[in-house]
Amino acid sequence: MSVPWQRAWSAVRAHRVAILAGAGAAALALWFGPTLVLGPRVDVVTIERREFVQTVVASGHVEAPHRVDIGTQITGVVAEVPVTEGQAVKAGQTLIRLDSLELKAAADQADAAVQQALARLRQLHEVQQPMAQQGVRQAQITLANARAQFKRQQDLFDQGFIGQAALDDLRKSVDLADAQARNARTQLDTTAASGSDSAVAETALAQARSSAQMSRARLAYATIAAPLDGSLIRRDVERGDVVQPGKALMVLSPSGATELVAQIDEKNLNLLAAGQPARASADAYPDDRFAAELVYINPGVDAQRGSVEVKLRVASPPAYLRQDMTVSVDIEVARRAQAVLVPTDAVHDIAGKSPWVLKVDGRHALRQPVVLGLRGNGVSEVLHGLQPGDRVVPGTAASLGDGVRLRAVVAAAE
Repeated sequence: MSVPWQRAWSAVRAHRVAILAGAGAAALALWFGPTLVLGPRVDVVTIERREFVQTVVASGHVEAPHRVDIGTQITGVVAEVPVTEGQAVKAGQTLIRLDSLELKAAADQADAAVQQALARLRQLHEVQQPMAQQGVRQAQITLANARAQFKRQQDLFDQGFIGQAALDDLRKSVDLADAQARNARTQLDTTAASGSDSAVAETALAQARSSAQMSRARLAYATIAAPLDGSLIRRDVERGDVVQPGKALMVLSPSGATELVAQIDEKNLNLLAAGQPARASADAYPDDRFAAELVYINPGVDAQRGSVEVKLRVASPPAYLRQDMTVSVDIEVARRAQAVLVPTDAVHDIAGKSPWVLKVDGRHALRQPVVLGLRGNGVSEVLHGLQPGDRVVPGTAASLGDGVRLRAVVAAAE
């Protein structure tokens, strides 16, 4: 005969499936009951009023307002390159030296030609001109003697002491002396400052000096110097290279104003205006931001990329900034001192004519139309439809529909 507890255990074993099913049902009711009755727990965001800055974000690179290509004006062999790529240089500093042995010899030869022309001119003035003057004096004396002798012979002829033939011979002597005197005067005139010999000598000297100047200039071309202060951003020349005009051997980025060149999506073109402030950072130094100013907006649109090129001036560039560095730029296009802000991902149909949000009203999520203003940095300005303190359902709970019950859990505003 069985005892009471044995009968009870037998009864439990006989109905254990039903008991387990009932326990499971009770557990499910405890677990899902609040959700089914009160709605799911949903993190919601509280609308805030605070300062808001709208920015247009772009990436670009560092660029000097202009670059200087350094080349040679003559063909030659590189003898020395005393600078390296990336080095800062001063105006007048030597960048490249060419082999100048032949050029120096040519310059010395041209200088010697100048000295020779000077000597020829001095000889003309110091030797030939005095000799010409002496010749003039001697010719004048000879002419005077011939004329005096002719006069005496003329008297004798008139008295009948000499014949006509003797007188004619004396007249020829006078004519010859007169011709010699005129020739001596011509010789003297050519040696004068305005004479032909002087002109020839002066022309030869000028030509020699021009040749010497050209030779010295070509010799100077053998030393290529920096035209202004800056940094060498490229060097394409080595010692022993044969170089010639028309090829850039180095590229110099001048010191001074630095610009950032960026491409902005054309849809943001209406937001941009010259003079807008910006903050930028080099990708190599992302935590160090520096000020810039929008100074140029390209009037044309790049049809291939759908973008507009803009330039920003950096008044005080950081020391690490280098030519062609990649930078990120935030251009401030608008600012509101007190704006009502909603997370952008909480706005539905944001690109349409009637954007809306799910606003928490008691224990329900209700569709609320909104009018938006500025946008950026993950938030949008609400002009109408929401007030500070209102709560909205973020985009992470987009599966909820209009009128759905929920249990709001306040999350930190973005």
